[in-house]
Amino acid sequence: QVRLVESGGGLVQPGGSQRLSCAASGFISSVNLMGWYRQAPGKERELVATITRNGGDTNYVDSVKGRFSISRNNAMDTVYLQMNSLKPEDTAVYYCNAETFLRRSFWGQGTQVTVSS
Repeated sequence: QVRLVESGGGLVQPGGSQRLSCAASGFISSVNLMGWYRQAPGKERELVATITRNGGDTNYVDSVKGRFSISRNNAMDTVYLQMNSLKPEDTAVYYCNAETFLRRSFWGQGTQVTVSS
């Protein structure tokens, strides 16, 4: 089992920045990939960014490239999502995800990010 707890959400003005954190606990050594997803009202959950354990390779959805940055610590027990130049369309509940080497997936509870003036 892997437990994930997100933090850092809230209200931010358009053009502003925010950093989300995801603290992982449990069987962390089994985690191969961690990522951030988001779900806006009335829309399906979408992938935002992922980062691998080996090499720290990253992947981003096109809509956030150049604005968001995912990072992790070496222990892979904390993952961050730095969000810059935020837009109203970035408003969503952001979820942390961990995928193990055996392709099991774990989710956090989510944190609300609202971009509004």
